[in-house]
Amino acid sequence: MTETEDVTTASGTDAKALEAGIDEALRLIDSGLSDLMHRELVSTDEISDLLLDVRMLLTAAEMDTPAALVEETVGA
Repeated sequence: MTETEDVTTASGTDAKALEAGIDEALRLIDSGLSDLMHRELVSTDEISDLLLDVRMLLTAAEMDTPAALVEETVGA
């Protein structure tokens, strides 16, 4: 049989912190997209900055919740 990894989200404040970080990243994406939609040309620097900001937010949220993901090998 095959083995799969079961990744579950921890409950409590760790999960809330992770969710808050993801929500903030989504707000940043929405804000950036609404600013860029009205322009015909967008520089790669501006897109890179937006992507780096989103990555930074998601990484910070992940680092705040070290027990947010629990990996467990499940044999079928």
